[in-house]
Amino acid sequence: MIAKPSPSTTTTANRLPAADPTPKRPLYEASTQFRNWRFSPEQLSNLRLTLNEAAVAVIRNTLENEKPGSSLDVSFLSAEEEHLLVKLYVTKIAQLCSLFRFPEEVEATAVTYLKRFYLKNTVMDWHPKNVMLTALFLATKTTNNPISLETYTTHIPKTAPSDVLDLEFLVAQSLGFEFAVWHSHRALWGMTLDMQTLPECPADTRPIYELALNHVRSSRLTDAELIYTPSQIALAALSLATPELASQWSASKTPSGPSPSGQSVEMLPGVTEAIKTLITTAGHPPQVEAVREVDRRLKLCKNPEKIVGSHAYLAKKAEEERVAEAKRNKKASEAQQAMADGDPFGTELPKVPMGLVDYEDEDED
Repeated sequence: MIAKPSPSTTTTANRLPAADPTPKRPLYEASTQFRNWRFSPEQLSNLRLTLNEAAVAVIRNTLENEKPGSSLDVSFLSAEEEHLLVKLYVTKIAQLCSLFRFPEEVEATAVTYLKRFYLKNTVMDWHPKNVMLTALFLATKTTNNPISLETYTTHIPKTAPSDVLDLEFLVAQSLGFEFAVWHSHRALWGMTLDMQTLPECPADTRPIYELALNHVRSSRLTDAELIYTPSQIALAALSLATPELASQWSASKTPSGPSPSGQSVEMLPGVTEAIKTLITTAGHPPQVEAVREVDRRLKLCKNPEKIVGSHAYLAKKAEEERVAEAKRNKKASEAQQAMADGDPFGTELPKVPMGLVDYEDEDED
């Protein structure tokens, strides 16, 4: 008779659950950023062009309603010029963050908010200056680095609390209330720490990290974060700082199969080179004179309905008030009718004829 094995002699293989053959998806792929804020360069271009054309059509129509023929003399901004103006105010975020000594997280988040806002709106409706101030103030709260509104506006010339608060809901709404952002500077920090395990890595990696971080900051002046993943941008920045170590790190992490950023090993070098080219060619502030000319023309083609005190603004406000008053009157009428029906709170359920109600038979023992 063969004795049954005791629990202590049971093999480890019998006790451990079977390994799950399904590879786990990276956490980044579960984020709203991955689902809703990734585009191809062509998609970005088409999106901005569509927004620009729609804005021009609305403003032209508004101007013509006020004074026929007046829109013929207006030089409207192009989609590229709108993007140029937004890019200038991305640089202003960095300057304000230095003034307030905000951490890197606040700066990067505010930049992302500003970029995303202008994927849903146009500068001819909302000037980037106030949107930038609101995006930065919102970023201090969503990254848990709050500052009082009074302190914030007091240190910024010609800025009142209303300049920030009036647009806060609009900015949040344009973001889809999706405030969490995955940033490439975080990925870069992890890569730098991990790089220290490489045989040829120097003892002091701080100079490499600082140089790569400057490239990450330059990438914020481009569309990189709207096209590529944070880890791809971080790897490109690291490659600009130290090509050899970046290549060694990448090889050590992706000997076969998919890379940490979701691309195949064969595609990763091409993606990295594309990001490096984008950073080196577009990752610099715009020329001041070019932006000044755009801003001057913006004053002439701004949507009249957004200019406080203008005829179009007052007319739009009057129409909004008329619609709101109609809604209030409708609610008041419904409330009066409910009172007349003896149901002031509108909670009375409709009466159903007894014959139409089915009851389940109780279970018999």
